[in-house]
Amino acid sequence: MRLLRAAAAVELVTLIALFTNLATYHQPTVAALLGPLHGCAYLYVAIAVARAKPSPTTRTKLTAVIPAVGGLLALRHLPAP
Repeated sequence: MRLLRAAAAVELVTLIALFTNLATYHQPTVAALLGPLHGCAYLYVAIAVARAKPSPTTRTKLTAVIPAVGGLLALRHLPAP
């Protein structure tokens, strides 16, 4: 559960950093470093929520795939360990 919480936070922070980079200087290096990190965090959150025990509801699984905040919202619906 701690890894899921960390991945959800990384997903949110990297997306904010990517949008900030896009709105300001648009450095390709920043996008090249943060883009894959954001993608990995997004996929980890979606897969971790889908495989959580006890099995989450379909609503929780769909919530997890909302970009940026889906992981944090899905954590609220998952039972505490």
